[in-house]
Amino acid sequence: MRILLVEDEPGAAQMLAKGLREQSYAVDLAIDGETAVYQASVNDYDLVILDVMLPIKGGFEVCRELRAEGLTFPILMLTARDAPPDRVAGLDSGADDYLVKPFNFHELLARLRALLRRGPALRPETLKVADLSIDTRARQVSRGGRPIELTAKEYALLEYLARRAGEVVSRAEIAEHVWEEDFDPFSNLIEVYVQRLRRKIDEGYTPKLIRTRRGEGYILAPTKEDSDA
Repeated sequence: MRILLVEDEPGAAQMLAKGLREQSYAVDLAIDGETAVYQASVNDYDLVILDVMLPIKGGFEVCRELRAEGLTFPILMLTARDAPPDRVAGLDSGADDYLVKPFNFHELLARLRALLRRGPALRPETLKVADLSIDTRARQVSRGGRPIELTAKEYALLEYLARRAGEVVSRAEIAEHVWEEDFDPFSNLIEVYVQRLRRKIDEGYTPKLIRTRRGEGYILAPTKEDSDA
């Protein structure tokens, strides 16, 4: 899942981004409201964490502009302003949730998970594909009851494929949602991570789950219709 973090205080931004990346999120940073609006309009984010007190454009204005552009991703506002009128203003501007600073990091993670589960249909906390099980709350993966150890990026890629299980997921979509804005589209990093996942998820198991649709992308599904790369 790819997040845009909008925070003008460098130390707080770097610390929060580091914590989120350790939880397998891809994180892009914006330090002012104008940059945030631009980045959100050109990238495909799954969620935005938005500070209220920002240079150039404040968080409420940013939120209204994003909604006016038709962008529907969840927005979680962070602010030290905890008076009820401020919370009402944040929600009325289009935010989905509102968290007051200082906050507990684990509470932030729980709120992110809740927001990401929302959509056209409520997403379950545990994703299952055949005998593969992914606990999105604990970031734990198992197949056939046996735990599988994954790195943060391997987990992020697998969760994204599992959320799109049965669909062809293009390389561009993976880059948009699993990697950050400095990703080199000409690198073979996605292919490298897909191969790593195949070794951990498919070797020694039947049926094979990670498939390649040549020229189109990847599929996570227990089928034999697609040829392995």
